[in-house]
Amino acid sequence: MRLGQTSAIFFASRLFSSVIGFVATLYIARLLGAAPLGIYHLGIGLVSWFAIAGQVGISGAISKRVSEGRDRTEHALAGTLLVAVLFVVVTIGVLFFRARVNRYVGYDAAGFVVAILFATLMYAVVSSLLTGLHLVHINGILSPIKTGGRSLFQIGAVAASAGVAGLFWGHLAGITLVVAIGGVVVVRNLPSVALPRRRHFRSLVDFAKFSWLGSLQSRMFNYTDVIVLGFFVSSSLIGVYSVAWNVSQFLILFSGAVKSTLFPEISELSTDRDPQAVADIVEQSLVYGGLFLVPGVLGGGILGERILRIYGPEFTQGALVLFVLIVGNLFMGYQNQLLNTLNAIDRPDLSFRVNAVFVGANVVANVVLIYLYGWIGAAVATAGSVAVSLILAYRYLSSIIAFEFPVREIARQWGAAVIMAVVVYGGLVVENSYNLLRHNFVTVLLLVGIGAGVYFGVLIVLSSQFRTTVRSNVPPLEPYLSW
Repeated sequence: MRLGQTSAIFFASRLFSSVIGFVATLYIARLLGAAPLGIYHLGIGLVSWFAIAGQVGISGAISKRVSEGRDRTEHALAGTLLVAVLFVVVTIGVLFFRARVNRYVGYDAAGFVVAILFATLMYAVVSSLLTGLHLVHINGILSPIKTGGRSLFQIGAVAASAGVAGLFWGHLAGITLVVAIGGVVVVRNLPSVALPRRRHFRSLVDFAKFSWLGSLQSRMFNYTDVIVLGFFVSSSLIGVYSVAWNVSQFLILFSGAVKSTLFPEISELSTDRDPQAVADIVEQSLVYGGLFLVPGVLGGGILGERILRIYGPEFTQGALVLFVLIVGNLFMGYQNQLLNTLNAIDRPDLSFRVNAVFVGANVVANVVLIYLYGWIGAAVATAGSVAVSLILAYRYLSSIIAFEFPVREIARQWGAAVIMAVVVYGGLVVENSYNLLRHNFVTVLLLVGIGAGVYFGVLIVLSSQFRTTVRSNVPPLEPYLSW
């Protein structure tokens, strides 16, 4: 029950954060259009890639070593120093090639890239420490603070006619705010300061030399398509694609909450006992890894055009892209849980192999398919490469831990999603025929709400396991779920 409630808190925080981001993006898209958003996302995409070189897996190593409960302060300080050194190296490279950076982004963005990179790396360190200290719920609460701060600054800057520069300044301000807050929490929860020794650095590097590719995989999943699109399509199309991507990311939030909550628990349990002891947790993580993504696939296919119309008429052309990206996120929701377990049981070498396959497949597929089919090719490349790495991750983990893939529970989720889809499609047909609501946003909000109610209502009826989970984690509903 505690893990379920922690996941719920983390998810609620991230959901609130995404809602804030949605409102900000909607406002900015309607005020500036797609092209400035495309420039902004190209710049942030570069920051994300440079952040990989600025960490090379150190943040993941910090979470792992601190979660083990030994020499926490030493590992925390050693990890921070390593990230600081890497940041200096990357910054020198960015500044040396600043002309090329500016030319690629289409804006004088090199200075912003360096400043946001520093804040991003510090946030990665703080976030990894909170996870390692079993303060996942605090880490989750920081997310809406970051997004809220960023959004408020960006909206204010855009309203004051700051344009693209305002988007970058707002992003920097939001991250800086949570670094300060999270840093205070970390300092209060770590024991007295102790200087790290060589073995602490070596311990982090030993884990990071395999886990760095996991960071690369995550960044590539989020930004490879955008980065490659920058060489082939206009900023406007990149802006539309980025909006479609952000919408699809709503649905993977709960999977990320489950992953972040379970990592320190699996790590500690597998350290104290053998890896087989976490088999039940693995199965549960897979059950809930696609809880929101399964109905999202069908719902996105039905309402995709309507959802994107909220941002403006030019964004509706991304409806098919949105559907494919949601499918990719579904695969990623399951893959995240498997790789999370491999890292938590101290097998980053196997995660490295899975991520290497994903990285190779993603780069090649994006270049080839974008060249041949444009932005649809980008979405297909992302989804396909995740599917391949998901199969490989399952093979590796099942060779270490005997667990069953929860086919029956996932089938029940699909059953509930199909019933939901029928209801939502029927509602959309009625609205298209009679135009009862006369407002697109209200229509989307109503149909999404009805769809969610039908999906979870049917799932409660079909799945005794889901009923048990709800009963355990939502006490006020207990009298109504006693069958």
